[in-house]
Amino acid sequence: MLPKGFSCNGMHSGIAKDKNKKDLALFFSSVPAVVAGMFTGSLVKAAPVLTDIARLKKYKSFQAVIANSGCANACTGQRGKKDAEYISRETANNLNISSNAVLVASTGVIGNFLPVDKIVKALPSLVKLISKKDEKSAVSSIMTTDSFAKIAYKKIKVTKGEIVVWGCAKGAGMIHPDLKGLHATMLSFILTDAQIEQKQLQKITDTAIQQSFNCISVDGDTSTNDTVLVMANGESKTGKLDKKDTEKFQEAINEVTLKLAKMIAKDGEGATKMIEISVVNAKKHEDAEKIAATIATSPLVKTAFFGSDANWGRILAAIGRSGININPDKVDIYIGNIITAKDGMAVEFNEKKAKALLDKKECKITIDLKSGKQWARYYTCDFSYDYVKVNGSYRS
Repeated sequence: MLPKGFSCNGMHSGIAKDKNKKDLALFFSSVPAVVAGMFTGSLVKAAPVLTDIARLKKYKSFQAVIANSGCANACTGQRGKKDAEYISRETANNLNISSNAVLVASTGVIGNFLPVDKIVKALPSLVKLISKKDEKSAVSSIMTTDSFAKIAYKKIKVTKGEIVVWGCAKGAGMIHPDLKGLHATMLSFILTDAQIEQKQLQKITDTAIQQSFNCISVDGDTSTNDTVLVMANGESKTGKLDKKDTEKFQEAINEVTLKLAKMIAKDGEGATKMIEISVVNAKKHEDAEKIAATIATSPLVKTAFFGSDANWGRILAAIGRSGININPDKVDIYIGNIITAKDGMAVEFNEKKAKALLDKKECKITIDLKSGKQWARYYTCDFSYDYVKVNGSYRS
């Protein structure tokens, strides 16, 4: 499934206490690749995030990403930055590439220093393993509380051949990405063999992220480590993309990132179902987006989803506190195709049918504001007892 010129693998390096848990991954391009990056909007940024932002501003091409789970390397001061830089250099040395050609990513507990010696000791073995191209091992190495590996890919025909877009992601908790460009955690690495300039790749990535990763929430908490890196190495040999091919490429990136984003929402810590929230007929897209996000992060709404309770009043209450100026006397609320509130008031509906829809693994909620023509969509999950159990003892 990997695009031409890419390889990856993962292994246990000793970060994780469980010897059966893989905790160190390497993604490698045989030739230099251009990279687009988007990172957490939090003011508290982890050392690997700061390292990558600085490198992407300074250097034009890269060949590898070294990523670990089990330690976020966040809130670790100057030592954390030096550790991230040291590991990237050692990775480059083992790959025999430029010391500036490696990007880094970490996920795990905040406040702990990376066990640098263990990671560096494991690098020679990991470099040997990447030729086997084991995508699942690479992805499992960046997982923390995830329950399954999140991988998506898309092949597209272009004028001079075929391009592959492959992506992976991790994330189940501390998920409410606020990803921005260069100005528990969600990590995503997208690999493609397309030939494209960095500025154009960054623009395409920005567009894709706004309708995918920036439209999901598990718990409303934005991580210190959120990172998306898109690498394009040109090894498809399809040449520069024309306008039609670029549109196809944008659609492919959109599709892959959206699939990954929905997997994260579905795999929320302790989640039993995924909820798709659509806000339609708003005055502005930003209004619809803010309302959808407010609903998606409401603990009362999310617990109602867990109990399959068609409690539309909680949804309307969330809309009211979103900060968006709406007319509550115009709002309609649907669960699936069942209208549960019309013009901001209760209507009679079949509670059993509504509950049956909410009992499904994937539910759809639609809010019609009847005030304009703009819309937005958000993906979230329910809050169950297990969410509290997981996060009440995360460090232990």
